[in-house]
Amino acid sequence: MSFSPTFADVRDAVSRLGGHAIKTPLLRSDVLDLKIGKRVWFKAECLQKKNAFKYRGAFNRLSAMTAAERDKGVVAFSSGNHAQGVSCAAKELGIDAIIVMPKDAPQVKLDGVISDGAKIVSYDRATESREEIAAEIAVKDGRVLVPSFDDPFIIAGQGTIGYELAAEAQHFDAVVICLGGGGMCAGISLAMNELSPDTRIYGAEPSAFNDHQMSLRQGRRVRLQTTPPTLCDAIMTPQPGALTWPINSKSLSDVYTVSDQECLRAMRLAHQHLNVTIEPGGAAAMAAALGGNLPDEVKSVAVILSGGNVDPDIMKRALESA
Repeated sequence: MSFSPTFADVRDAVSRLGGHAIKTPLLRSDVLDLKIGKRVWFKAECLQKKNAFKYRGAFNRLSAMTAAERDKGVVAFSSGNHAQGVSCAAKELGIDAIIVMPKDAPQVKLDGVISDGAKIVSYDRATESREEIAAEIAVKDGRVLVPSFDDPFIIAGQGTIGYELAAEAQHFDAVVICLGGGGMCAGISLAMNELSPDTRIYGAEPSAFNDHQMSLRQGRRVRLQTTPPTLCDAIMTPQPGALTWPINSKSLSDVYTVSDQECLRAMRLAHQHLNVTIEPGGAAAMAAALGGNLPDEVKSVAVILSGGNVDPDIMKRALESA
């Protein structure tokens, strides 16, 4: 599937996800307002099914499959949250799923996939290509390959977050979204550009994975040459997506980078003041907002808390961070 998604596709996804996806709450904290210097609402996608927004796109993609495609099954590749989104949607729809996951994926994410009955195929990030492994499985078994972001149904499914934001009584001057491959940002952009066109879109990504920031500044899709380790395993993507970038290149007002330490601090503050658990990658947008990056004219902000699947030792580090 390589067509460019539109707002109509987001609207279709809203219908498909009705009764399946959770309409996640908006959380607030006066303390965090003071720290950020804005009026801030936190869209808690960490409370979505499987604790991450990825369920939305996965269910939209799988529910659009034909009966013949469902009989063949699906294969996906992911470090965790997309894997769990696909495994959960596959379980609900009665579809057999194989997930290609790195050997060093967080145990909490591996356990989430296994609990849904999906089969895991492990690979080494340093020496093997997850895309190639998944493609081989798809060809061998005739399975539908479900990408983590570069798919119009995935993008449209994530766009239901923006649809929900635009339906809120509160108007937002800006939305801050974490960036991996850019699927969530692209989907939310499609919805907000149609329903709230004066709302600015800002991205947040790890300092070591600033491919969107570089792409936006250079006016072309940039691929990183080095990919150092980061706690933000959910958004370790070296290049914007081929389908997502044409949308995000037009909608993004700016992209901010955050360090692992800033993400750990955001995790601690979310736990203290919002009573939610978020993972490092899921905390990137909050970390960017806390970093004082947003312009003065932005007064009301929606921040996406995109995922909450974190291993206990990392959460312990966050809670102990100064």
